[in-house]
Amino acid sequence: MKDGDTVVALLSGNKQETLRLADVDCPENGQAFGKNAKQFTSSQVFGKTVIFYRIGKDRYRRTLAKIFYDDEKYLSAEIIKAGFGWWYFQNSRNIKLKEFETFAKEEELGLWSDKNAIAPWDFRKAKRNKQRKEIL
Repeated sequence: MKDGDTVVALLSGNKQETLRLADVDCPENGQAFGKNAKQFTSSQVFGKTVIFYRIGKDRYRRTLAKIFYDDEKYLSAEIIKAGFGWWYFQNSRNIKLKEFETFAKEEELGLWSDKNAIAPWDFRKAKRNKQRKEIL
């Protein structure tokens, strides 16, 4: 388990493949709720047999995948429902996930218990801007 939205699958022949989850973006390591997201994701799939579908590559050349487990649970949806990730609307057309996010937000589940929760893409952008300022 790398973080809340990146898992390492053990394939036949003891090969490993790193999979970046489609449709969801979790808090970064070092960001509030980053460890919680990682723990939640791990609790859902660690040691289980999963089915995944490779759907492409992201801009970092990581394999994007949809992971299903426990009789067709969709991992990205479960993360969003539990309040440990944002629906990654920039790269997803799955509108149902927005409903799950809205519910988690209304119920103040997981990261939504923090009124100042910062989306990971904003966190990364702020971090990049800070690094640029330090260089100048």
